[in-house]
Amino acid sequence: MPRGISNPRGVCERHNVLINCVVYQNGRKLADIPVDQIHLFVNEPDCFVWVALKDPEPSELEAMQSEFALHELAVEDARQGHQRPKIEEYGQSLFVVLHMIEVAGDELNVGEVDIFVGRNYVLSVRSRAERGFVDVRARCEGEPELLQHGAAYVLYALTDAVVDRYFPLLDSLETQLESVEERIFANQAVRANIEALYELKQKLMILKHAAEPLLDATSKLFGGRVPAICLGLQDYFRDVYDHLLRLNQSIDSMRDMLTTAISVNLSLITLQESEVTKRLAAYAALVAVPTMIVGVYGMNFDYMPELRSPWGYPVTLAVMAAIDAYLFYRFRKAKWL
Repeated sequence: MPRGISNPRGVCERHNVLINCVVYQNGRKLADIPVDQIHLFVNEPDCFVWVALKDPEPSELEAMQSEFALHELAVEDARQGHQRPKIEEYGQSLFVVLHMIEVAGDELNVGEVDIFVGRNYVLSVRSRAERGFVDVRARCEGEPELLQHGAAYVLYALTDAVVDRYFPLLDSLETQLESVEERIFANQAVRANIEALYELKQKLMILKHAAEPLLDATSKLFGGRVPAICLGLQDYFRDVYDHLLRLNQSIDSMRDMLTTAISVNLSLITLQESEVTKRLAAYAALVAVPTMIVGVYGMNFDYMPELRSPWGYPVTLAVMAAIDAYLFYRFRKAKWL
């Protein structure tokens, strides 16, 4: 092991940009090191350095580029951010972009983690996301026999952790959908139900855009021509692919359910409007009959039936009441009232 290790916590000067800088050898943690000593370990046999950054400045990415000889196109993508989830191969190294989706109140916050993986290094750059990977690091350090595979196993662990974090989000969206469906069939807050369904659809599309591109990307890590640094871990990357396949199938099923729920809600709105229209038409008919009779007898003619009869007025009222009673009976029987 090279001498002269100082500042064992590897503390960064600016707002904790540097989360960790750790060197591992033969699957076991060797030491926390400062960034300026990475070059002492990165070329050591059976060693690899794992650096984790959060919201770094361009100058800090350039420093990492110099330490690990990162490809300039990958660094440019990490610097600009807002990339589509992907896995790209640059010679003997990989560049991976994953979306980190976190709940922020009623909204979903979409962050990003860019992972640079080489034979002797892993650099994870987290942007616009609060939750880190302390649990992933603890998991890796607790499995030294697997960590002996080197940087590729860290890539698997990070990817697996991000994908597994999608499932609770999907479960939460399914629970919200079930709640909205209950309100739909209880005829509660029709407009609010539509708004809730469209909001759920937007959140589901965010999850879809994070998971779907990874399905094809991860398939390249266990089938066909596997990158050299991933050899020996194909079964683990296949497991991530299976999780993504199940996740995408669940998202597609939920999207169909959302579409159906929206259609049902709109149909119920149309049905309610039709019921209101029928009810108004029935009341209009009940009012139209006496209006017509009164309108006829309101004309200024001298010769009209029963105009001078002492029973004319009560008979007319009785006829109007009888007709309205008959119409009311028929409308109630037809369930218009």
